[in-house]
Amino acid sequence: MNVLNVNDKTIELDKDGYLVDLNDWSTEVAQALAEQAGIDLSREHWEILELLREFYQQFELSPATRPLIKYTALKLGAEKGNSLHLNRLFNGTPAKLAAKLAGLPKPTNCL
Repeated sequence: MNVLNVNDKTIELDKDGYLVDLNDWSTEVAQALAEQAGIDLSREHWEILELLREFYQQFELSPATRPLIKYTALKLGAEKGNSLHLNRLFNGTPAKLAAKLAGLPKPTNCL
């Protein structure tokens, strides 16, 4: 089992680096996971992470790329709800990486 140490707390991660316990998520945990992925979280990143957490609360699942794009466009507009924008923010794997950083399960249809 992988672990992440944040603020003197050990956070368990699954084999793919996702949180084992979704209740362990915090902004500090997101920051630490982003550092592991080589990402410096900007306001634009946080906007998507908050949106993903909202999606998860509403639908109880992590969206794959296409639903993520559609939901982002619906909530934030077409200039942010497109694959180019999301791929730029999340290194070409927006559904998987954004879900991980948002403390959500891996989207079920992602390899």
